[in-house]
Amino acid sequence: MPQNAFSSSPIQLNKKIFGWTDRVYITIYAPDFNSDPNLIDEIGVTTDDKITIATSGNSIPYRLVETGPNTGIFSGYVTLTGDPTAKGATGVDGQGTNPTGIQSTCNPTCGPTNGFLPSSRDDGVTVSFEYNRNEVVTGSGIIQWNLGSVKWLQPSYPVNSQGTLQITDLDMNLNPDAIDKFDANVWSDSDSGGIKLTMTETGPNTGIFQGTVYFTTDLSSSGNRIHVTPGDTITADYTDMTLPPPHSPADQLHITATTTAGTSLPPLEQASADNARVVDSTGKSVDKVRVNQQIQIVSNITNQENKDQPFAYLVQIQDNNGITVSLSWITGSMTSKQTLNLGQSWLPQAAGTYTAQIFVWQSISNPNALSPPLSLQIPVS
Repeated sequence: MPQNAFSSSPIQLNKKIFGWTDRVYITIYAPDFNSDPNLIDEIGVTTDDKITIATSGNSIPYRLVETGPNTGIFSGYVTLTGDPTAKGATGVDGQGTNPTGIQSTCNPTCGPTNGFLPSSRDDGVTVSFEYNRNEVVTGSGIIQWNLGSVKWLQPSYPVNSQGTLQITDLDMNLNPDAIDKFDANVWSDSDSGGIKLTMTETGPNTGIFQGTVYFTTDLSSSGNRIHVTPGDTITADYTDMTLPPPHSPADQLHITATTTAGTSLPPLEQASADNARVVDSTGKSVDKVRVNQQIQIVSNITNQENKDQPFAYLVQIQDNNGITVSLSWITGSMTSKQTLNLGQSWLPQAAGTYTAQIFVWQSISNPNALSPPLSLQIPVS
């Protein structure tokens, strides 16, 4: 075979980066080893076409099979089996579960699909093809741990319904031929103790896990059922124990996601503000205001949520040139459906026509509007 026959990287792996228990699909383009155009040929079975697959400190001889008669393309896969000592007795889930770390015994070769090879947290997989004595081509990929992610499939769920939690972590796909499982923690504002939710892989070798939670207002938490009150925040917590650098192998990280029980109201419907008016020091409504007369700009605000609602009530007064002459606010919290009569004082110092604008925000530092603003004309003489 010519020395430049493989100048275009004939060994291809299906990924550049693999999980430690991933499946590595291998393709070698070797048309010169298509010995019989009418048969499916093999490579890796003689001393003239040796194939070796290796990770750090581990290797197995391998054979690959032609994808069809006369293609000259050979393929197969090997399964990485991780390192059962990486996390010790705690396991990758805190409950003692670990990958198998098994290695195939090959006599004389393994393959094309039955190879098992241990791998570690920071490792690599290399496929070597010795197509001529002392002439070798290689293909390789990186093996590393991954940072998991957690999310609820919806930002809120009605009470007495069910929601879906999804965790993605390729490191927990411990057996590519099976559906893996582990537990996550779920709790609500009404039940801080919460439940352990079984997360089940969506299929063999996906690394995506889902669990279904039932939100109940009437029953206590049990199994995959969590007690909630309308407006509760529900939190899911996943402990990722297989973290990539710069974390150490012994590190673990709590990753959380939240959803809400009960449909959240749109931002401008979380509170209502109405009946804006001007009153004097005795609380009596006034139509005419005099210079240096102490007045209050008053309105009613109502919490429309089924939960406590913090708020900031702001009153801004501008003259007829649009210049702000007064800005004041009060902050507080309303219980569910509570209505408050709020007012801010002002002492006009010059005659003119002024405009009072009333805002209801979540807080001064978080100026998310809970209701549309109100506007009020104030003539001063």
